Amino acid sequence: MLGLAALTVSATGAITVGQVDSAASDTAAPAFTLQANALTGVSAVSSTSSREQRTQTISRDSRRDALQDASTQELKEAAEAQVAERNGELAKLAETATKHANKVAQNLWHLPVVGYRLTARFGAGGGLWSHNHTGLDFAGPLGSTVMSVTNGTVTSVGYEGAYGNQVIVTSDDGTEFWYCHLNAFSVQVGDKVAAGDKVGELGSTGNSTGPHMHLEVRPGAGDPVDPYEALRANGVQP
Repeated sequence: MLGLAALTVSATGAITVGQVDSAASDTAAPAFTLQANALTGVSAVSSTSSREQRTQTISRDSRRDALQDASTQELKEAAEAQVAERNGELAKLAETATKHANKVAQNLWHLPVVGYRLTARFGAGGGLWSHNHTGLDFAGPLGSTVMSVTNGTVTSVGYEGAYGNQVIVTSDDGTEFWYCHLNAFSVQVGDKVAAGDKVGELGSTGNSTGPHMHLEVRPGAGDPVDPYEALRANGVQP
C-alpha cells in the first residue's frame, strides 16, 4: 500500500510539476517577447505610444493649419470689404465733384460778344450821355450774336427809349444784366438762359452812333457797377 501511495504521489507530483512548468512557461512568454523587443530597442508599448504621439502631432498641426487658413481667409475677406467700401465712397465723391464741377462750369461768366472792340468805358463823360456812361460798349458788325453773360431768367424784352431794343436777364442772385441797342431779340420774358446762350443781335437802335451793344451790370437790380471789373472778377477778360 505504501508503495502504491508513493507511486501515486510520485505520479501526481510529476503531473503537478508538469502543469506548473507548463503554466510558468506560458506566463514567461511575454517576458521573452519583451526581452526580445528590448534587444531591438523597440517595445510594443513604446511603439504604440509613438504612433499615438505622431497621430496627435499630425492632428494638432492640421488644426493649427486649418485655423491659420481660416484666419487668412477672414483677413482677406475683411480687406476686400474695406476696398469695396472705399471704392464706393470714392465713386460717390467723384460723382459729387463732377456735379459740382458741372454746376460751376454752367455758372461761369461768358463774354457777351465775340470779334468786338471796346468803344466806351464805365463812368466816361461827354455829350453822348445825359450823365456819365453807365455801362461798357462792345462795338462790332451789325447782326453779330449777343450772348448772356451768365445763367438767369429773362425778365424784360422791349424797346426802352435811349437804350433802344433791350433784353434784361436776372441771375439767381438778383443781379440784372442789361443788353441794349439790339437789332433783334432772340428770347422772350420767362425764358431760362445759360451763360453763352444767344439773347439777341448787335444793333444800333436808340441813342447810338453805330452798331454796338451796351452792357450794364446792376447787382440786386440797383445802381450799375463797372461791367469791365465785374467780368474780370468772374474770370472773364474783356
